[in-house]
Amino acid sequence: MNPAISTVQRSLDARITVGRLAGALAAPPPPEPDGDRSPASPRWCGQSLSKGAAGIAVLHAALAGAGLAGWDRVQRWLACAVREELSSGPGAGLWYGAPAVAFAMTTAAPPGTCQGARADLDVAVRRLTRTYLAAAQARMAAGTRPARREYDLVHGLTGLGAYLLRQHPDSVLMREVLTYLVALTEPVAAADAAGTGAPGWWTSDMPAGKPPERFRGGHADLGMAHGVGGPLALLALSLRHGITVDGQADAISRICSWLDNWRQDNAAGAWWPERVTGRELTEGRCGQPGPRRPSWCYGTPGLARAQQLAALALGDHDRQRAAEHAMIACLTDPGQLAQLTGPALCHGWAGALLTAWHAAADAGPSGITSRLPMLTGTLVRHAAGCGHPGLIEGTAGVALTLHTVTSPPGTGWESCLLIS
Repeated sequence: MNPAISTVQRSLDARITVGRLAGALAAPPPPEPDGDRSPASPRWCGQSLSKGAAGIAVLHAALAGAGLAGWDRVQRWLACAVREELSSGPGAGLWYGAPAVAFAMTTAAPPGTCQGARADLDVAVRRLTRTYLAAAQARMAAGTRPARREYDLVHGLTGLGAYLLRQHPDSVLMREVLTYLVALTEPVAAADAAGTGAPGWWTSDMPAGKPPERFRGGHADLGMAHGVGGPLALLALSLRHGITVDGQADAISRICSWLDNWRQDNAAGAWWPERVTGRELTEGRCGQPGPRRPSWCYGTPGLARAQQLAALALGDHDRQRAAEHAMIACLTDPGQLAQLTGPALCHGWAGALLTAWHAAADAGPSGITSRLPMLTGTLVRHAAGCGHPGLIEGTAGVALTLHTVTSPPGTGWESCLLIS
């Protein structure tokens, strides 16, 4: 087949898939029956950017803005997102609760609408950010180590910082978040087994589903969703936008140097472990036998993009080339690609495609662009494989990724992943 014809066909297939997936999400489900108000009840999913109505509204807004759908769909899903009382306490973060709905409202609300609701939600997010900052500062003053929820993208201050960078980039509060992240990169003199060799983001959290004995000495999470990849990306994106605080460039360099120390190389190229445990820190040796799935959340694409952003912010051409080569290597390695078994943004084909698409836009001469048609075609083939409808982990994210890479420019919704 002529390459130009195959490219057109892939784009057409992608757009047909977007229409089919979005059409299946045209209307929200009816409200959950009264009764079950437990934390596990599906009635709370509406306010989830990851799994519920807030994220689905973002999809329909992108399509409406491109003239491919009506704004009535957006309004229906936003109304669904606020059916229940919004969470603005300890469980809230960029992907859930008031911050998630605030992000959806600012990204998706039809022009000139929801202004009062947006203002109220913005106040709630700023209040929550100050609360989280105060708790983090008290923890630092006590000389103890952080929980990942303190700083990560999903629940913590990195995610709230992503919202502020979009809505209030030049605010005092944005700079307070950046100042906190700079401090997070500095060593903690904690009296624990990790000692001063551990980075400031070292945590005693137990990763869900992992053997507790392996993590009793704590660990460092390298991922974009829950680890230091998120803070690195936010520090770098802010610097690229001219939003800076004292020590920001040094903090970026500290994270990058630590990642350099844990970089692994094999015949397929460079990769990084998902986590570094206390034993691995003591021995100075990675125990993960090889690269895992090339996902946004924990794989090479997400972490390579964060390092590419860092390199661009610092003007470090060698690091930029190394990050881009790592991205290309993982996307040309059949062993890694075979580990992608679903389409979702977080840990599937959509996340790999979207991350690579943004990396390609910033890349020097490289082979990232040449991998995009394969990724797009593969995502189209796997598009129906999500188990639920949400943005980060579901069908809406698959549809929005395909729409974004075939019908730019977009709405900037990818800022909830810190890849742009």
